Amino acid sequence: GKPGRKERRNSQHLRVMVKMMKLIETPRLILKEWREADAAELFSLAKNPNVGPHAGWKPHADEAESLEVIRTLFFTSIVWKVTDKKTGTLMGSLGLETDRFRPGIASKELGYWIAEEYWGKGFATEAASAAIQYGFEELELEIIGICTSPSNSRSQRVIEKLGFTYEGTHRRCYKIYDGSVRDSLTFSLLKEEWEKFQL
Repeated sequence: GKPGRKERRNSQHLRVMVKMMKLIETPRLILKEWREADAAELFSLAKNPNVGPHAGWKPHADEAESLEVIRTLFFTSIVWKVTDKKTGTLMGSLGLETDRFRPGIASKELGYWIAEEYWGKGFATEAASAAIQYGFEELELEIIGICTSPSNSRSQRVIEKLGFTYEGTHRRCYKIYDGSVRDSLTFSLLKEEWEKFQL
């Protein structure tokens, strides 16, 4: 049937977000906007129980859930799909979202996940580096934050490579999908630190 008022509003919002987002190329990757047609490919990666729980989100149950995530989460923030530059294959997702610790500041919180088959090859670092550059140069951010679970050692290594400074541990601050409450390691990167890091 015809799309309802809500669906039309969502698609209009998507067009606004896409104007804010820029297609980003790196040596091996292309970061570009999500589309509803990506739901099947997203589900094929996000159903893996080894991926989502590390970041605090549950494995997707079906393609409909993946479509809902695209509509309600990816379309409402600056979130790119991370794709292989040569093949166009979906590899993960990366976003600059509202920084809950810094309201009213020119800041975003970086978040990402990469599919398990691409772990250990530097793709998360490569994609995140490009998004950080976009944040500081295009969005004119002053600071970028990132949080991760104490048990997510892979993400901690990426954060270290990107030059973030460890701020501390927020204890029992993050309730995840299964109702359990986690500590959160918090890190930040100032624009002037990033600029020195590029030299």
